[in-house]
Amino acid sequence: MKIMKSMEKIPGGLMLVPLFLGAIIHTFAPKSGEYFGSFTNGLMTGTVPILAVWFFCMGAGINIKATGTVLRKSGTLVLTKILVAWAVAFIGALFIPEGGIQTGFFAGFSVLALISCMDMTNGGLYASIMQQYGSKEEAGAFVLMSLESGPLVTMLILGTTGLAAFQPQAFAGAVLPFLVGFILGNLDRDFRDFFSKATHTMIPFFGFALGNSIDLTVIAKTGLAGILLGVLVIIITGIPLMLTDKFIGGGNGTAGLAASSTAGAAVANPMIIASMKPEFMPVAQSATALVAASVIVTSILVPIMTAYYSQYMKKKNKGKVVTKGNQFTA
Repeated sequence: MKIMKSMEKIPGGLMLVPLFLGAIIHTFAPKSGEYFGSFTNGLMTGTVPILAVWFFCMGAGINIKATGTVLRKSGTLVLTKILVAWAVAFIGALFIPEGGIQTGFFAGFSVLALISCMDMTNGGLYASIMQQYGSKEEAGAFVLMSLESGPLVTMLILGTTGLAAFQPQAFAGAVLPFLVGFILGNLDRDFRDFFSKATHTMIPFFGFALGNSIDLTVIAKTGLAGILLGVLVIIITGIPLMLTDKFIGGGNGTAGLAASSTAGAAVANPMIIASMKPEFMPVAQSATALVAASVIVTSILVPIMTAYYSQYMKKKNKGKVVTKGNQFTA
């Protein structure tokens, strides 16, 4: 049976398939973890420890000796993504109530959902797209996108916009596993090679654990709103990313469009934030459902849009060369 390959054909499948499996169990048998107890309960409810290991391995896999071109490109994209998410949070807080929108087409929308969708890029998706439509340096720009992974950036945005206050030790606790992994991975290449292999291995496990905290009836309620949010993520983050890629990063905008997705790991952020700040718990489930929908929508649309845009730019540049050649020969 080709179960693994079938999962990989689904955008974000390694994350989303286990997540929905866990959500099905939680929806129809919410006490399963308690009933079995022991290791089974730990596997179904251990989102935080599983993510802690994943963040450590993610940090260990980053090589500080990346080229200057890669760092400039990735730094431009990461900072732009974060700044756009911050602006969205600031503006959203003016119009969206603290408990999120409760009724109507936008029911479930909250500032937490918006930030979680927009502050993290799907690095793996970006790298695979740019390997096909960009240069090696552009493909390698995902090196800093790992810094967006986890709740730290979301916490910083919530804190700096005045939407939540976190104790300094909470920030340190959120980033410490990542930093320890980063330091060890750069002190010893063997450490980096060993731990970086576990990055993908951990994805289904935290997807399954996260799914066991989601009620599928909440996902059903998002409906078209989840699809709309995915489209908004591409528009709201994609345009600034394309502009900064072109005018600062030295590209033609293709890398910026390729970075306008929602990371699969972002699905975990609402629940993690809610575990730290219980006042977000009422909107955490709906935010998780919306982020999951955004992951799927952006994973499908971003590669298609990037392919068309890349072809358009190639034709445009080819036309310029031909025109110049004709003028020269004339």
